[in-house]
Amino acid sequence: MKIVTINENDSGQRVDKFLSKYLPNMPKSLLYKQLRKKRIKRNKKALAAQDILCAGDELYLYINDEFFEEKEAPKGDFSGLSVIYEDENVLIANKPAGVSSHGGEDSILAQIQSYLYHTGAYNPKDEHSFTPALSNRLDKNTAGLILATKNAAAQRELNEKIKAGEVTKQYLCLAHGTFKEKEGQLENWLYISPDENRVFVASKEKEGAKEAKLIYRVLEQQKDRALLEVTLLSGRKHQIRVQLAHAGHPLVGDRKYGAPKDEKFAYQALCAYRITFNFTSETKVLTALAGKIFTIQNPWK
Repeated sequence: MKIVTINENDSGQRVDKFLSKYLPNMPKSLLYKQLRKKRIKRNKKALAAQDILCAGDELYLYINDEFFEEKEAPKGDFSGLSVIYEDENVLIANKPAGVSSHGGEDSILAQIQSYLYHTGAYNPKDEHSFTPALSNRLDKNTAGLILATKNAAAQRELNEKIKAGEVTKQYLCLAHGTFKEKEGQLENWLYISPDENRVFVASKEKEGAKEAKLIYRVLEQQKDRALLEVTLLSGRKHQIRVQLAHAGHPLVGDRKYGAPKDEKFAYQALCAYRITFNFTSETKVLTALAGKIFTIQNPWK
């Protein structure tokens, strides 16, 4: 038997959601069986899977020791981590091209978690269900600003702000060709081919197709390529790359979507270079970010 005291990062969760994180090695079917058989109690009283936990609650877990795991310190190498901004709730980092957002000790998330552990902002042994997480993600070969939250309250609020459109993300990219219009909007229907890990432009009627919209602005037109600023109006996989390639302007270095090999760019010339926090609704823990703009200068120099 083990007693777990719910902390602030655990509070507000359904019992089953919390237990799925706290006991990742326990099959879901067995977890619900333990709840039905009242082998998991709150403050020594029976509870249901859908009940909401509060800070200070004590969970009594009458289950086998084999399902409890010892949490280890993060192992990511954060020596190359570029932190753009940090406060008690949020960290903003500059992810290089060629680094995954998630997965493995080399990912940007693993680097951030290791950095927070070594600076004392996060200790997995103090947490039951929370780990610092990303609130946006970038393709492995796309560079740029990435957002991480350091507590559950910040995670919930930032995700809500992003969903409400109160966080604007803009990209810089180099695209092949000459643009006749200095500004424009691209609207397409996209679908993903999982077997090829590619995205294709589709008709609206194609099953699984989703609408994608973006606005582009030509910042500099060169002889055979242009520097663009792109603002996303939707969030679709490979959206910028696919829509510009479909318009006849593949990104420099993006051989997957039709660009020729480029000696300077091993990856697509795409960078999430600016994030604007234009909050219009009430903030609770993210007040320090209100009105702030973060920009990467000269991403390819």
